[in-house]
Amino acid sequence: MRHVELVEDAVQHSMVAALDAWKERVPDEPTAWLYQVAHNKLVQDLRREQGRARILERATEDAHATESNSAFFADEIPDDMLRMAFACCHETIPWESQLVLALKVLCGFSTSEIALRLFTSEANVHKRLTRARDRLRLGAPELEMPPPETLRARLGGVHAVLYLLFNEGYQSAHAEHAIRHELCDEAVRLTTLLAEHPVGARPESFALLALMHLHAARLGSRVDAAGGLLLLEEQDRSRWDQERIASGMAWLQRSAAGDAFSRFHAEAGIAAEHCLAPSFAATRWNEIAELYAMLERVAPSPLHTLNRAVALAEAHGAAAGLAVVEDLAPPSWLAGSYLWDAVLADLHRRVGHVDVAHVHRERAVESAPTEAVRELLRRRLS
Repeated sequence: MRHVELVEDAVQHSMVAALDAWKERVPDEPTAWLYQVAHNKLVQDLRREQGRARILERATEDAHATESNSAFFADEIPDDMLRMAFACCHETIPWESQLVLALKVLCGFSTSEIALRLFTSEANVHKRLTRARDRLRLGAPELEMPPPETLRARLGGVHAVLYLLFNEGYQSAHAEHAIRHELCDEAVRLTTLLAEHPVGARPESFALLALMHLHAARLGSRVDAAGGLLLLEEQDRSRWDQERIASGMAWLQRSAAGDAFSRFHAEAGIAAEHCLAPSFAATRWNEIAELYAMLERVAPSPLHTLNRAVALAEAHGAAAGLAVVEDLAPPSWLAGSYLWDAVLADLHRRVGHVDVAHVHRERAVESAPTEAVRELLRRRLS
């Protein structure tokens, strides 16, 4: 962890080397090849720049020892990615820097992707990442697992990282992929491990996993034959994965044990309403609006208020939704987002404010992060 920047450089070096070395033949074990090239590069850098190769060599010996014996103690985290998530969410690293560090180092997000997910600027992402790396250099958290009570204190950060990882897969900021199934699958895998572990077996983990399953059940119907995004009302509900929906409902039921109610409970409830509705028209929009109101109470955000306005518009007409939005003073991060202008464009269009709707529509399309989202907005708001 103390040499995380050198590690990143070594990994990039191995990827570039593979682009050249694999032109004629991909090795039998490409992961091992990449690891070895990165390892060799890192050893060279440590020897040249710091003379501390023994640190890496000791870590390599520990890794081989772990590989030869897959048994873990009951309170250990039996997955390298999940262990790294807990390390990135160390309590000595500021909260916002924890998220940036984990999304950059662990999830491989670009700076622009992180900025989009956290509703901030790329400059702020760089600042937060610098603070996190400075903290690692001063005294890096080791990967050996601390006591369970310490891990539980980090659960909020780990939940946030897994949530954002899934969201990037569900509606990606990547220019060429509107949906990234591999990120959704990895988020579900890690959250399942967390929910089944004594440290993470909490209602919040169960609700987060329910949310992921319920959203993942609809992935196959969210794009058309050309790969473009489809609106909810355009999706073929017969293609929704009923086994995934059943799994989501089971985890949601499990999350109801005890008194805990988190943002993940509310969001999973909203996803459940969509999954159980026989059609778009038959959706219980009043229930969804109420769940958004509950979400606002447990995790206040103008974005949740905006979504409640959308649900109210479906339940009682666009004027009801517009009344909520007109009372909302959006912060700069939301006012500059395509989400804000898209909702205003839709509501104003539906109540007949053609000129105002046109202005917001143009802003929304211009500020959309990808061409897939821009095309979706053009179709929805035309």
